Amino acid sequence: TSTPVRHALVLAALACTFTLSPAAAHDDHTQHGQAGAKPAAGTRINLPDTPLLDQNGRSVRLKSDVIGERIVIVGFIYTSCTTVCPVLSAVLAQTQVKLGSRVGREIGLVTVTVDPVRDTPARLKEYAGRMGAGPGWAWLTGAKPQVDEVLKVFGAYTADFNNHPPVVFVGDAKLGKWLRFYGFPSPDQLASAVDELTAARSKAGAAG
Repeated sequence: TSTPVRHALVLAALACTFTLSPAAAHDDHTQHGQAGAKPAAGTRINLPDTPLLDQNGRSVRLKSDVIGERIVIVGFIYTSCTTVCPVLSAVLAQTQVKLGSRVGREIGLVTVTVDPVRDTPARLKEYAGRMGAGPGWAWLTGAKPQVDEVLKVFGAYTADFNNHPPVVFVGDAKLGKWLRFYGFPSPDQLASAVDELTAARSKAGAAG
């Protein structure tokens, strides 16, 4: 594990000892360390097919290219953040390890910048490398109007990106099922949410 990830995991362990209520979701970014981990079920996300750029500079569309019919974990960061965003990225990195070879096939990880003006694809790629991101983990930026559109759909937009809400989504776009976590869920909780949605998909397929 790289030094940045080790440091972030230490912060994550500390953060997960606190709780954050849904009502506090729009508090200042400095309070995001007071992280909670209870999912809100029944969240509806109407995914737009917004044109974006991934960390390799490729043009991609959110719904058809990045998410498709996979189960996904979606988080939000900005690369100049030195406190909470590395923690969230480390949590996703550990979840990536837990999910193993499923990532990139039926499961995808998605990180969207809340600071597209500064977070170029090259900057996201460098940050993703430090966080230990592997295949199947898309890091997204693009023109600010398009990125803002995506952030608004997920309820992650704020006029001041420094105050973006601490939220992570686990969703199955095929079935339209989404779980929303405020604060820092643990890697185990995210993996369990993925398994829950996988089981729901299997049940729906059997019923069909």
